[in-house]
Amino acid sequence: MAATIRPDPVLVQAVIAGALSFAHLHDLAEASGQSGWKAWAYPVSVDLLLVAAWRRLRTARRDRSAWTWFVIALGASLGANIATAGLLDLHQVPAWLRILVAGWPALAFLGGTLLVHSPKAMPVEPVTEEPAAPEVALHRTDEPAPAPQLAPAPEPEPLPVKPAAPAPVVPAALLDHARKLADAHHASTGSPMPADTLAARLGLPAETTRAITTHLQLT
Repeated sequence: MAATIRPDPVLVQAVIAGALSFAHLHDLAEASGQSGWKAWAYPVSVDLLLVAAWRRLRTARRDRSAWTWFVIALGASLGANIATAGLLDLHQVPAWLRILVAGWPALAFLGGTLLVHSPKAMPVEPVTEEPAAPEVALHRTDEPAPAPQLAPAPEPEPLPVKPAAPAPVVPAALLDHARKLADAHHASTGSPMPADTLAARLGLPAETTRAITTHLQLT
C-alpha cells in the first residue's frame, strides 16, 4: 500500500518565506554592486549564519554569543526584506549600505568561526533531593528481661600486721664502751659521731648498733 504524501503547512510556509528572503537579499546585494555569483552568495551566507546561531541556541539557551549572531543575521534578513519593499531606490543605493554589504562576508566569517569553535556550555542538571526514608515505629510485644544485678564484691580482708620485734638488750659494758668511743670522736673532731662510723668501730649487727645509738641519744 503506497503511503500518501501530505504537505505540511508549516514546512510550505517556511519554504516560501525562505525563498522570498533569499530573493530580497540577492536583489539588495546586486543593487549594492555585487554582481554575478557574489550576489547569490550573500543570501546563502546570511541564512547559514542564522541557522548556525539557532542550532547553537537549542543546546545553550543562555549563550550570549549565539544570541548576538542570531540577532545580526536576523537583522540582515529583515533589513533586506524591508529595503526591497519599495522604501529604498535600488538604482541609487546609499554609500553606507554599500559599505555594509561589502563588509558582510568578513562579519559572517567571524560569526561562523566563533559559533563553531567556542566551547559549548554544559546543561545544568537539576539537583533532585532523595526522599527521606519513612520512619517506622517498632512495637515490641516481648519486653527484654531485666539485667541480673550482680552482688557487690567482698571487701578484701586486711593483712595481719606483724608485731614489731623487741629491741635487743644492750649490755651496760657495751653501752659504756660505745659512749667512750663517741666521746673520743667528739673531743677530737668537735662533732657527734655518725651512726655508721660507730657501727664500723664496734663491728656489731645493725639492730644492736641502732639500739646503742638510741640509748646514747636518750642519755
